[in-house]
Amino acid sequence: MDSFSEPRRKRNHHLIQPLFLSFCFLLSIFLFLNHFQYSCFHPYTHRSLLQPTPTPLQLQLHHRIQFPDHVLLTLNNPHRTLPAPTHLQCLFYTLLNHSSQPKPVFNVHVKPVLSTDRFDQIRSIVRCPLPNSNFSAVDLRRRGEAGGHTLVDLNNQTVLSWNNLAYEAELDGDTVVVFVKGLNLRPHRISDPSQFKCHFGLTGSENAAFSITTKALTVAQEVVRCSLPHTINNYNDKKGEGITVTVSHVTGHVRHPVREVMPSVARVHGYTPSNKNKHELCACTMVWNQARALSEWIMYHSWLGVERWFVYDNNSDADDGIDGVAKDLDSKGFNVSRVIWPWIKTQEAGFSHCVLKAKEQCTWVAFFDVDEFFHFPNKSGNRKNALRSMVSKFSSSNSVAELRTECRSFGPSGLRSHPKRGVSLGYTCRVGSTERHKSIVRPEMVDPSLLNVVHHFELKEGYVHRNIGEGSVVVNHYKYQVWESFKAKFHRRVATYVVDWQEDQNKGSRDRVPGLGTQAVEPANWRFRFCDVWDTGLRDFLLSNFADPVTGLMPWETSNHVSFIRKLITQVNPH
Repeated sequence: MDSFSEPRRKRNHHLIQPLFLSFCFLLSIFLFLNHFQYSCFHPYTHRSLLQPTPTPLQLQLHHRIQFPDHVLLTLNNPHRTLPAPTHLQCLFYTLLNHSSQPKPVFNVHVKPVLSTDRFDQIRSIVRCPLPNSNFSAVDLRRRGEAGGHTLVDLNNQTVLSWNNLAYEAELDGDTVVVFVKGLNLRPHRISDPSQFKCHFGLTGSENAAFSITTKALTVAQEVVRCSLPHTINNYNDKKGEGITVTVSHVTGHVRHPVREVMPSVARVHGYTPSNKNKHELCACTMVWNQARALSEWIMYHSWLGVERWFVYDNNSDADDGIDGVAKDLDSKGFNVSRVIWPWIKTQEAGFSHCVLKAKEQCTWVAFFDVDEFFHFPNKSGNRKNALRSMVSKFSSSNSVAELRTECRSFGPSGLRSHPKRGVSLGYTCRVGSTERHKSIVRPEMVDPSLLNVVHHFELKEGYVHRNIGEGSVVVNHYKYQVWESFKAKFHRRVATYVVDWQEDQNKGSRDRVPGLGTQAVEPANWRFRFCDVWDTGLRDFLLSNFADPVTGLMPWETSNHVSFIRKLITQVNPH
């Protein structure tokens, strides 16, 4: 029996082996032909047949917004990292014949990208410089992309004007706060909300049909608060986050009113669960090309007790390096968040936005600039966490919701160039009298309108502010720096209702620099101006207590920030 079965198994083995080899050969030919066909006709194929075919980044433009000096493009790319600016090009099309022609003819201007940023969870932004001539359409392509676009669909090329736009929306409980440019409301006043409504579109696209409407609850400057519709409130577990929203308002004559619906790029954001373990003291600022000032400002005030930082980046240049500085500080334990805020001249609205963003995380929020440093003139007051300890004393108050501190404005102090060791060490001569105050507020007690004038906020009824005397604490404002630094901010100021210096308006206002005209020309003896009192108090304290005893370096001058600052904290306050 066994001797008979063995030859049969051998014969079957000899028959199966050739069939298996033939099948493998045919399968290889089939796979090769399919791969060859894919490689020849797929539009994004790799040249080599031996390498896998990569899929390039799909740049899906969502909105185009024209600012005075650039065009902002928003892109839908929730799952990918946007290429570096050097890998992209902006295309501006000028229509040479009539748009009704079957084959429109364009003149194409190619411009380099100014910068790119990740905007939110589903969008990125690209900034393009304006061409020298008018344009009909703008698009984006990867550098080196063959041919580019030969035809442009003008129906999908709407360029929105920054002067008339709903640009941000933030959830706040069962309400939504919409930020709108172009309402032209009276500054520093709360307006009548009965003339305003919010409109919601469930699709979340640029052509959304705004089918749900609610009335406005409060309106002030560029901020409109509306109730959130019940249908959207229950839309998902994040209360409709990502839905498109806009604002309408009544215009025209009283007898013939017209309701104008604003164009919108605003999507609802900001759902955050309640955080019971709040930071006692946070800080919020808005910057433009201030990367070199960030480390000194954050490290010093972290020592004073600031635990959380919201840095609103208002269109800094790509070569400023602020993203790298913010990430480096955050990685070293300083708890820094860079908030992309591409909306120019909206500081008041940005601070209103920050109140909403910080409310669930912070008991107090200080609003001040990177050239402003809190200082305790009394030597006994200069101690670790001094600022946080000061605000904590008022945390249990039933009425105090804002602390205001006077400012001392420092001048160039005779310097010719920016002080390499930082402004707190370099500028030591100031104006004799104090100027405008800076505020630290309790965000939960800010008025629902979120009205502010940069320096302070409107508070809820029943709450008050408290002035802190300059003998206890003061803000050193390094306002009038060396001309090379001051000139950099001459052409654009971030506040909405403060004119730029080159504009011929409000010449007698405190918002203007005494003796400075409307041209970016250095006044005579600039470096010796604004110098009534030599004040070295903060400088002397920093040199005595913060400098490394061996190298003499300050914490912001060394790469080992965390270990260094822990060391100096122990030295200043060993207990």
